[in-house]
Amino acid sequence: MRATSSSVIQSTPRVHGTKPSLAAVASTTPATRDRYVDFLRAFSIGVVVFGHWLMAIVEVDGARVSQVNALAVIPMLWLATWFLQVMPLFFFVGGFSNSIAVRANALSGGRYSDFLKRRVDRLMRPTIVFAGVWLMIAAFLKLVMGIDNEALRVASTTVARPVWFLGVYLMVVMLAPAMLRAHERVGLRAVAALGAAALAVDVIRFATGVDAVGYVNFAFVWLFAHQLGFFYADGTFAHSRRRQLAVAAGGLAALGVLTNIGVYSPSMVGGLPGDLVSNNHPPTICIVALAALLVGVAISVRAPMTRWLARRGPWKGVVTVNSMIMSIYLWHLTALAAGVVAIHAAGLPQPGAGTAAWWLWRPVWMAFLCVLLAGLVAVFRRFESFEPILPAGRMRSAAALQGTAASVAGMILLIVATSGFALFGFYPSAVASWMGIAMHPWALTAELAAGMALLRRS
Repeated sequence: MRATSSSVIQSTPRVHGTKPSLAAVASTTPATRDRYVDFLRAFSIGVVVFGHWLMAIVEVDGARVSQVNALAVIPMLWLATWFLQVMPLFFFVGGFSNSIAVRANALSGGRYSDFLKRRVDRLMRPTIVFAGVWLMIAAFLKLVMGIDNEALRVASTTVARPVWFLGVYLMVVMLAPAMLRAHERVGLRAVAALGAAALAVDVIRFATGVDAVGYVNFAFVWLFAHQLGFFYADGTFAHSRRRQLAVAAGGLAALGVLTNIGVYSPSMVGGLPGDLVSNNHPPTICIVALAALLVGVAISVRAPMTRWLARRGPWKGVVTVNSMIMSIYLWHLTALAAGVVAIHAAGLPQPGAGTAAWWLWRPVWMAFLCVLLAGLVAVFRRFESFEPILPAGRMRSAAALQGTAASVAGMILLIVATSGFALFGFYPSAVASWMGIAMHPWALTAELAAGMALLRRS
């Protein structure tokens, strides 16, 4: 088994109740720690942030706000999505981390609910703050500033988009112990079954014309990437470079075939004009192939990257990013929205997407957004370092089943709430519903609070 993947910050002991500095954390990292996992986590989030900033074109025309994906207007930009869609790597790293956490929890005699609370806590602390702040901002913009409903809908759904990941990842965490048992019992057959299930969902979806069927692949596709992380945790991928490159080559070949049969978009992020389906929402079998490609490439360069990360400077940078990774992820589209407002207020003309002027403006625009995001992170990163709000506890065996039921119910409520915010934003123009569940932001807030309360009591 590899080194623990618990938070680098949390794994360093505190001295006299004070939190260690990032430099101290970097310098005291155990030699047995797999630093490359932490690098992949930070790298993935960085690519997501810059990818969103590159692709999102937000236009303001008086009271009208519209958003265009650069993929729709810049020919061949879809090629970049084969490298910018790195969420498979994040779920892969999650598989590694959850594998370590499940086994550590079992060794310490912890319950299923203890595992859930430890994994959920750091995700939900900054998310609750993010949702609370944006609920207040949306109410202020509507009730005080009188912002148009449609403009507010576009703005709030744009900044809420990162929360989609939390809904899916919470589902993956909830299933992690069961998926690890499947890995230990049947190994590659579990991965093959998930890939086959994802393909079957696509076939049924296209054959019946019922697009809602595709949403099942939020489970199968992302669990596939997560399952690959178990093989990294147990060392299966560690030493065979031939195996690593074979996985990458298989993924690339599958992508080449799938994106040329006239069904799947060549873009791995959003659909292009004229595409029958998007590969991302809901995910398709193409994301399974992309996961194989990215994981194979990532593992094949692990050795030189690990040597580089042994140096103090690069490792301190990785530690720094991981100490605020949720804040970076949650607030990066808020920085984008603030940047658009600032540019519009300044009356600066925006070059047409894809023009030479637009590409020359990209570095300046990215640097400006980095400054805005740095300010937001400086304010909100503290919520990632608070003490746990879901303390693990011990329960007598007679009450263990009740605790498991409460924790599962709490997780389901958190999944619904985070998914609802991602789909409908923080101030929809009308009360919406999804599968019969109220999606009004205040209803979602109540579900969020109830989910956390159930987890705390479990």
